[in-house]
Amino acid sequence: MSKKIIVLGGGIAGMSAAHELVERGFEVAVYDKHRVYCGGKARSVNVPQSNKMKPDKYLPGEHGFRFFPGFYKHIIDTMKRIPYNNQPHGVFDNLVEVDRVGIFRAGKKPIQAIVNFPTSISDIHAIIDTLHADTGLTTEEKKFFASRLWQIMTSCYDRRLSEYEKIGWWDFMEADRFSDNYRALLVQGITRTLVAANAKKASTRTDGDILLQLLFNMTDPSVHTDRVLNGPSNDAWLHPWLNYLQSKGVNYAFNHSVKKLEINNGTITGAWVETYVDGVPQKTLVSGDYYILAVPIEVAATLMSEEIIKADPSLQTIIQLAPSVAWMNGIQFYLSDVIPITHGHCLYADSPWALTSISQLQFWKDYDMSDRFNGQVKSLLSVDISNWEDDGILDFDIPDGAGGFKKGKKQARQCSYKEIKEEVWAQLKASLNVGDVEILKDEHLIDWYIDHDISASHQNEDKNKEPLLVNTVNSWMLRPEVITKIPNLFLASDYVRTYTDLATMEGANEAARRAVNGIIDADHSMAQKCQLWNLHEPDLLKGLRNRDQQRFNEGLPYQFHLPFVLKIIKKIMEFFKKLLGK
Repeated sequence: MSKKIIVLGGGIAGMSAAHELVERGFEVAVYDKHRVYCGGKARSVNVPQSNKMKPDKYLPGEHGFRFFPGFYKHIIDTMKRIPYNNQPHGVFDNLVEVDRVGIFRAGKKPIQAIVNFPTSISDIHAIIDTLHADTGLTTEEKKFFASRLWQIMTSCYDRRLSEYEKIGWWDFMEADRFSDNYRALLVQGITRTLVAANAKKASTRTDGDILLQLLFNMTDPSVHTDRVLNGPSNDAWLHPWLNYLQSKGVNYAFNHSVKKLEINNGTITGAWVETYVDGVPQKTLVSGDYYILAVPIEVAATLMSEEIIKADPSLQTIIQLAPSVAWMNGIQFYLSDVIPITHGHCLYADSPWALTSISQLQFWKDYDMSDRFNGQVKSLLSVDISNWEDDGILDFDIPDGAGGFKKGKKQARQCSYKEIKEEVWAQLKASLNVGDVEILKDEHLIDWYIDHDISASHQNEDKNKEPLLVNTVNSWMLRPEVITKIPNLFLASDYVRTYTDLATMEGANEAARRAVNGIIDADHSMAQKCQLWNLHEPDLLKGLRNRDQQRFNEGLPYQFHLPFVLKIIKKIMEFFKKLLGK
């Protein structure tokens, strides 16, 4: 008889674990807190009351837009095994490559840069335009930033973990001694837009490693640095995935939140899950042979009882790690004109709320909007808000402390839905409408939707049901391993230790694979282990990393090696001369 696995959590980690387990012959039951949608933060949603033309045709909304960098391996492998319309590589074939990133700043001309290895004359022209763009950066700032990146990529892995894990990105990049442009473009912009982290608290090891992966992708002709889905996440990915899991026998239970783990003699004996029937909460004890805890860190912390921690004291760090979360949530604008802006993602580098966006319909070629809402939607601008703690640019009514109101600026987390919409729209226009160019007009805006994980607003009392884990300084030491000292309990979420080392779909999928491998070992199963991939860094730099390893082993600091740097630069210049000559 096959062993039964209880998977607690139906996000990317939970679905990934169920996928790997059911394909290896295990009996699987997944318990998801959401009432309708699978996939956790990756889900898209039907915007309420937007089905004005047809009952089953809604505007698509989402928690935040998805993107699939070229260095993702684990989630991509899984996507290739999710059947979809007889496509040879399943839902993976629903990914579309983007080729540009737009960098926008208030009152300044935009910077349009390529994100892939150049393959055309237009790409070369884009590189030249980028090199001559008015960034406002000084020569010293550019050189210093480049030297810091070089230091990370030529440092050994032991130094990164021992030293750079303890240094904030802000301090490593010496942000205080440079200009506002430097901080906006190269320090705050990168951390806020990529990983929703505060540059002063984010680990240099994590930020540096992920930034290097993106840069390495850009120099590899065989890799697409940035990809997006060709439709809403549910349509192009998650619903086909759920259908596949259920067809393989996975029991997927919606509307079930885990509330407590029962433990006896050091072993999990069951999990209490809560569901609502006619508005009344009911608790049920579910049991199996093994348990995978695939809930976010803030939920996992509530399950670490005295008995659990007594059985495995290392799990105490989950409670310590739980506050290391930030808000990164989305708002969508539905527009009456075709406004692609950029064939890829847009970074609003100096926007107070650290905005990023993508105009999605340009990538959803077969997605029909003509019978949704009023039939007039021609563009869908999906925006992520990564900074909920700094003031915006508009004046709103705020309490004056004496029972009245005064005009003042607000943090995003202090705003109502309508105020968030007005502030984000204003920040977008400030960055996009520069000089005589007017990309966004108020008359373009047909409707909008904000992620309802943010609760109804009361001053300073907003709640976020699904915040995002961020890798703060020294947080690696608090992150637990997948395999616990409780023999039938395994952790699968983006807060555990993984190669990916970042709160992403990729990290969640890798964690799930590690949990499944742990069950295979614990059960003495003959099933094949799940494949794992480490982050790849060019062999060209291996010699320098080895050289730094020797210095690290001897207790010596990092040392810049100029001759080798000049040699690399010469090779790059020779390549581009040949390319331009063609």
